[in-house]
Amino acid sequence: MSVRMKEVASRAGVSVKTVSNVVNGYLHVAPSTRERVQQAIDELGYRPNLSARSLRSGRTGIIAVAVPRLDEPYFAELASAVITVAAERGCTVLVEQTDGLVEREQLAVAGIRPDLIDGLILSPLALGADDLLAGSGTSTPLVLLGERISDTRHDHVAVDNVAAARLATEHLLSLGRTRVAAIGTMDAVTAQTASLRCGGYREALAAAGLPVLPGHEQEVAGFSRESGALAADRLLDLPEPPDAVFCFSDLMALGALHALHRRGVRVPEDVAVIGVDDIAESRFSTPTLSTVAQDVDEIARLAVDALLHRLSDGADDPPREVTASHELLVRDSTVRSRRPPPGAGSRQSQAG
Repeated sequence: MSVRMKEVASRAGVSVKTVSNVVNGYLHVAPSTRERVQQAIDELGYRPNLSARSLRSGRTGIIAVAVPRLDEPYFAELASAVITVAAERGCTVLVEQTDGLVEREQLAVAGIRPDLIDGLILSPLALGADDLLAGSGTSTPLVLLGERISDTRHDHVAVDNVAAARLATEHLLSLGRTRVAAIGTMDAVTAQTASLRCGGYREALAAAGLPVLPGHEQEVAGFSRESGALAADRLLDLPEPPDAVFCFSDLMALGALHALHRRGVRVPEDVAVIGVDDIAESRFSTPTLSTVAQDVDEIARLAVDALLHRLSDGADDPPREVTASHELLVRDSTVRSRRPPPGAGSRQSQAG
């Protein structure tokens, strides 16, 4: 026999209306009350009747999240975090993979039926502001993740990538490294993450009075392990190879570590390496990877809550720019330690 909302209310010691507010994702519920109601829902195995909810409120309780690739750890962890936060808010998540292609990102914006989902969280790689405006023929609320797409009508959650890259580069410079290379530049209008991180890298070098040495900005086809390994090989073949490398993603940094090990280069003694993202794999590499962590749990929470705010009493609010935090985690790829691995890293600085 199905569990009724009244039974959940009784177990949690709250009103049926409060349970309804939690299930429907309304934000104005005290965290302690929300936690108590969620515990009762879990214990009793309560499942909302989506058809009845849709008839009453015009909402399905389903949101969508669209990311470039689910086989890339950062995006997989981000999608998982969105699912977790949405479940706490009483929502189900539909996950879509766009492969970073314009047509698939446009399809995610305009092609998912509004009678199926209440809203969309999109991490675009290829779309620009004009694409979004042209492709948004639906009133379904949209929250953007990732890099700034200016002049849009949508809420936007991102990390300050210039500051994150500057922090990573400054860490390498603080170790006395003077030939700091970068892996991850991209020659594409849509490569906004690469452009911003390159900007932060250059800012840190300029502030230290250091030039970008010839060949020390390595262009890549994508943020992959293979790209990182190939770029590291090219750096080692330079007449003046680097003594430190800032990789624009952890995946590329892991590829660089592999190439350095294959070439007999000691990390961090000969070359220090740092990445960005703090994917789980970075804590288990050899050596463990220093990185600038993006808090995917915070990003997911900010995005889901922004979407639910639009669906409740914020439909007419102006679009909001929300910046999530980032943090430098120092591990063995830049500073050797005697701590037992794998650890979370030494938390040296935070920004955002």
